[in-house]
Amino acid sequence: MGKEAIWRTSTAHGEIYTGAIFLQQMLEWNIYLCVSIILGVTAVYTTVGGLASVIYTDTLQAVVLIIGATILFFLSIIEVGGYDAMETKFMNAMSNETRYNRSHYSCGVPPADSLHMYRDAVTGDIPWPGAILGLSTLGLYTWDQDQIIVQRTLSARNMVHAKAGTLLGAVLKLTGFLLFVIPGMISRILYTEEVACSDPDKCMAFCNNKSGCTNIAYPLMVLRLLPKGLRGLMLAALLAALMSSLTSILNSASSIMTLDIWHQFRKKASQSELMIVGRVTVLVLIALSILWLPILQQTQGGRFWFYMQSVKSYLIPPLCMMFLLGLFWNRTTEQGVFWGLMLSTIVGVVRMALDFTFLAPPCGSNEVDTRPEIISKVDFLHFAIILALISTIVMVVISLFTQPRPEKKLHRLTWWTRNDEAEPELTDNEDEEVHTSFIKRGEDPITLQIQENDQTNGNEKTGFEGLKTSFKNWVCGIDEDAKQTLTAQELQELRRRMTSLEESSKMKIILNVSAIFITILTIVLLVYFA
Repeated sequence: MGKEAIWRTSTAHGEIYTGAIFLQQMLEWNIYLCVSIILGVTAVYTTVGGLASVIYTDTLQAVVLIIGATILFFLSIIEVGGYDAMETKFMNAMSNETRYNRSHYSCGVPPADSLHMYRDAVTGDIPWPGAILGLSTLGLYTWDQDQIIVQRTLSARNMVHAKAGTLLGAVLKLTGFLLFVIPGMISRILYTEEVACSDPDKCMAFCNNKSGCTNIAYPLMVLRLLPKGLRGLMLAALLAALMSSLTSILNSASSIMTLDIWHQFRKKASQSELMIVGRVTVLVLIALSILWLPILQQTQGGRFWFYMQSVKSYLIPPLCMMFLLGLFWNRTTEQGVFWGLMLSTIVGVVRMALDFTFLAPPCGSNEVDTRPEIISKVDFLHFAIILALISTIVMVVISLFTQPRPEKKLHRLTWWTRNDEAEPELTDNEDEEVHTSFIKRGEDPITLQIQENDQTNGNEKTGFEGLKTSFKNWVCGIDEDAKQTLTAQELQELRRRMTSLEESSKMKIILNVSAIFITILTIVLLVYFA
């Protein structure tokens, strides 16, 4: 949970930063003012709306964003003269400082392998071993374990909806190359002096970041290439999408804090208490995100994508290995996972601290690179591979020397036991605790009423006190009328439906064939751009 909490914080300030860049370029405001506006709007509907508001806004914004990004793609590719012309012009897209003094501003020259996905293992900014193994590990975590994805999948009505939504997400992910990567490359061609700036002072003047201005590539395309009406729609969609992602992150962090951390110390906490803890978590996360912005601007040469992947590389690989071992190896034990995560967390956090302490000199600054070799020579994607191997070895070795879980406790928990009819046998401290209590109602011994653990006097408040109570409940997400009456049989059936993996044979075939097609398409694209 500690790793997940750190990663949520990093993701949150990343989303805040990207949103602030759009506002800053559009309105020319101070970046902290832009951050404050984004946080103000986001905090309101995250705190009040919860997951439901996140899912509804995501759906609407995705449609608008795809339409706007598609139009921008066609306009940009026409402006540059076609795809072939883009490839030729991109390799020559460099600022005047770089063009006339390449020895001093060599970092401003597009690398020779810029148009390839798999680059030199030593000098490439995305070395091919790291791209194949490191990025694959990070991607596996994102799609299988990231709380944002998992939360939406578990909220699906049934297995068919969950699989269909996942496949739609995969298709949308593939469109990112056309809708965002190519327009970003064209932005460097059209606005070279700004996007490809190599002089720290000029970069500071253009985008308020001495490390470089590549982060403003897409916002410049939106602001300068799209016509006015469409520009406003696209900016609104982009900002809404960024705030929606931030909302998802805050909502997920709130869930992790209340259900996985706070509940370990307060097992009988009332629903009201958990809701308040969730709200406070959101506020604390926002404050930490603002304080982290100056570090984000300087690390990894000021390139946002590299910053996000580097943080992932220091924290995520052990979680991915834990998931794979727990899913496919029944011999995995809690002790093995615990010590594997503890050791890898120490190693990863030390590397991350060094990375944030010893920063690479800005492009064109002529400063000597004084970073330790563990940072300057070992790419963060290579480090992700090393960290994954360390955590896997520790987990396997300790698991082999500790007592495994009996088979009766593995029903429906691993890949090999997922279709078992029997429920897993849990000990008292492992049993699921619903944050409500069940009490008998009337004379019916099998009818249960779900109510909050808080005991109230049942007297309704009126006047000002009633308004004050209603406002508090609204802000904290408490519904005093949300009591339900369920029989024991109904409760058992509800659990069966929520954990069911059933799906119709027809839909199963359609979804599986679709998954195979998307996989083949992805492989073809990887091979073509390799």
